[in-house]
Amino acid sequence: MSKEQQQVNEAIRAREVRLIDAQGTQLGIKPFREALRMAQEADLDLVNVAPQAKPPVCRIMDYGKYRYEQSKREKEARKNQKTVQIKEVRFSPSIEEHDVHTKLRNVKKFLNNGDKVKLSIRFRGREITHQDLGRKILNRMAQEVKDIGDVERQPKLEGRQMIMILSPKTTNS
Repeated sequence: MSKEQQQVNEAIRAREVRLIDAQGTQLGIKPFREALRMAQEADLDLVNVAPQAKPPVCRIMDYGKYRYEQSKREKEARKNQKTVQIKEVRFSPSIEEHDVHTKLRNVKKFLNNGDKVKLSIRFRGREITHQDLGRKILNRMAQEVKDIGDVERQPKLEGRQMIMILSPKTTNS
């Protein structure tokens, strides 16, 4: 439930609530005014934690501290997320052997770092009539990295470019 939807103190619209105190023990079903009075006596807030329940479940807690800890948990979760980037490696249909090895080394490095790789071949002028050369280069690259990467998208011509996407192999161990 998002912070904007969380009902606190007077914002709660219910006659009766199932009350949980600050230690987590259930106090049973209480009238809303009595629950709010108990929260104010404890110098804490009354927070609706399950508004869809019948009657709604409310907890006596320090709402500011609760929101602070929740934001810390969300920040920690974002920090631990791995963002997958798409790295692009460009070829031409008339690429030399040494250049293929250099680009292959880069593709392997990107896949080992956990990034996806977009291989693209740009056809210029009359080179577009030799699409088979481009497809051969892309298939060769996929064959060379098949132990560390999978073909996510087969070679496909889009305008004057042939594009293939490789993704790192998923380890199921």
